[in-house]
Amino acid sequence: MAETPNKLAAQVLIVDDEPDHADVMADALRKPGHVCTIVNTVEAALDELRHGAFDVIITDLRMSNSAGTAGVEGADDEVAVVAMDGANAGLVVLAAAKSLQRSAETVMVTAHGDVPTARSAFKHGVYDFIEKPLDLEVFRSLINRAAETVLLRHESGELEGLVQHEGFEGIVAGSEPMRKILRAVRTVAPSNLPILVTGESGTGKELIAGALHKLSPRAGKRFVAINCASESENLLEDQLFGHVRGAFTGAEKDRQGLFEYADGGTIFMDEIGDMPLSMQAKLLRVIETGEVVRLGSNEPRKTDVRLVSATNQDLKRMVADGRFREDLYFRVNGSHIHVPPLRERREDIPRIVRHAVERFAVQLMPGEQPPDVTDAAMMRLTSFGWPGNVRQLLNVVQNMVVTAMSDDRRPGGALTLDVRHIPEDITSATGDDEPGAASGSLAGASLQQIEKRAIRETLRLTGGNREKAAQMLGIGERTLYRKLKEYGLR
Repeated sequence: MAETPNKLAAQVLIVDDEPDHADVMADALRKPGHVCTIVNTVEAALDELRHGAFDVIITDLRMSNSAGTAGVEGADDEVAVVAMDGANAGLVVLAAAKSLQRSAETVMVTAHGDVPTARSAFKHGVYDFIEKPLDLEVFRSLINRAAETVLLRHESGELEGLVQHEGFEGIVAGSEPMRKILRAVRTVAPSNLPILVTGESGTGKELIAGALHKLSPRAGKRFVAINCASESENLLEDQLFGHVRGAFTGAEKDRQGLFEYADGGTIFMDEIGDMPLSMQAKLLRVIETGEVVRLGSNEPRKTDVRLVSATNQDLKRMVADGRFREDLYFRVNGSHIHVPPLRERREDIPRIVRHAVERFAVQLMPGEQPPDVTDAAMMRLTSFGWPGNVRQLLNVVQNMVVTAMSDDRRPGGALTLDVRHIPEDITSATGDDEPGAASGSLAGASLQQIEKRAIRETLRLTGGNREKAAQMLGIGERTLYRKLKEYGLR
């Protein structure tokens, strides 16, 4: 079995009252690079959990030397009591880990006869359990997976925090598609690979490019962006490569282009699919040689930039149609990141809305409490198709905040954004005529199908919170539970 890459090396706490068995587990995990700490009692484990930092915690369920163990402060009574005789001491470790090491994953080691008890540990957040005698290959694979889970959670959280801190509102990692994108960004950012970012207009392609730059070794250098569709061919060439004095009428002095200006940094070329073919050839030469020649000059100048390109067009089809150079396509597409439209990741909408409300409140209502958003308004925003994607959503949220500020309210009274503050073109859209609607018309669907869809999408919106979903649907939680069983939903 291949050893775990160094980047997955984890800090592991092993809790087992049998020192020899603990040593065997530690030896199996040290080979792929994990750092292991061994303790043989619950008391020692609690001390490590209070003062150390771990990624994975492995604990035996039964520990005979832990009789009389006191419960963990904050743990439920059931866990605390059953651990008193040491028969379920591992549950005390698990409860402590959940409280003191919130980002860690826990793995339970148990004898065959204790499997039912081990299964019950899932409700307390255990990652998995494994039976004795251990198959070391299976054991090592399990711990590797747990370590990778922790690492990816850290990376997504760090990148999401970075993106939000830098003002990239709309790059959120709530949905799985966006989490995959954030992981991809983290993976390719340190390299010099040229990156092609695709997606519809307004999805945040430039923000992805900015995150790639911020997480790269070039972060201390310049990040410059240019829209290839907004300039004529001559102006685009001048913008990219610069000119010397006298190159054309009005060129009164030398000027460096963006490739020289961004030397050591990153250039983001938006809408590269709109670049004229003749300019594509010139760009290809610069990418291949690492040199630019200013307009009116014959002297090549060395430049070192990382290229990130973006387009809302299908470049493969453009290559087939002869509208985009195949050799340039391969040069700009060192790695491909596709940003899905907002309608395909609706669970991100509440996060984006809340983040935008806070941002606009700071700008428009300094010193005041950010407005709340009613459930009805959030549901309406979530159900809309957003053909303009995140850009359109942000504009609507800003409009809502401005509109709500005109409401009559008592001095110091908090604002609440409701359906009445949503622009009419959004509230009047229906599933039949809404641009970019995710699921199309409900005409012809049975009432059961409509109800099932409403429940499924509301649960997705609430992140699986049944109580919240029941409130938004206007039914009791017990009714919702019955319908989940009836429709086979989980």
